[in-house]
Amino acid sequence: MMRLSTAQTVLPLVNSSRINRFGKAAMCRPRNLASPPGERDMHRSINIIAAVGLALGGALGLAGAMVTQQNVQAMLWAIDGAGLVMASAMLAIKYLRTGNDVVAGGFLVFAIGEGVILLSGPAAGLAGSIPAFAAGTALWGTALFLISIPRLFAMPIRILGIVSAVLFIVTAARIFWGEQLQPTSTPLPTYAYPVLVATFVGWIWTLWHEGDGK
Repeated sequence: MMRLSTAQTVLPLVNSSRINRFGKAAMCRPRNLASPPGERDMHRSINIIAAVGLALGGALGLAGAMVTQQNVQAMLWAIDGAGLVMASAMLAIKYLRTGNDVVAGGFLVFAIGEGVILLSGPAAGLAGSIPAFAAGTALWGTALFLISIPRLFAMPIRILGIVSAVLFIVTAARIFWGEQLQPTSTPLPTYAYPVLVATFVGWIWTLWHEGDGK
């Protein structure tokens, strides 16, 4: 009986020591999950590439809407489109890795929409680019909703994104309904571009301050 009671006394102590030892190991484990310097440099590189692409897209996109020479306009919009595809792809990868799947999907859809416009838009001229522009703006609006509805970015940036989404979806719907809206038509889509660029500025601001925080 003494042996049994001793075993009963020792076993809980052994089990508790194991639990304590494993518990300490588990508590210490998150300390080893800090991002290594190489990973931080990779995140910083993604932020810089995305910010450059968004800045090129915003600036050259507005410039292309203002010029009247078709060859200059096509060149500006081609660089604008390539920059936005690059930035959107980088941001899709970034937010997918951080677990923000809906936002990552939004940037992926935005890249596809910009690619559709880039495929035939700049080279085909204003009139010839209407079908591609309609498809691209429909995808822009969808992407902006996916990016702006989740509570990832600051509220003013999300509001700008939602307003942009509505304006571009209305533009796409009017074209699909039969109106021949060109990329430079007024009031839409011309008045939607500044709102979209303001959204880009908000994204760039977010990436910049995220880099400062790290």
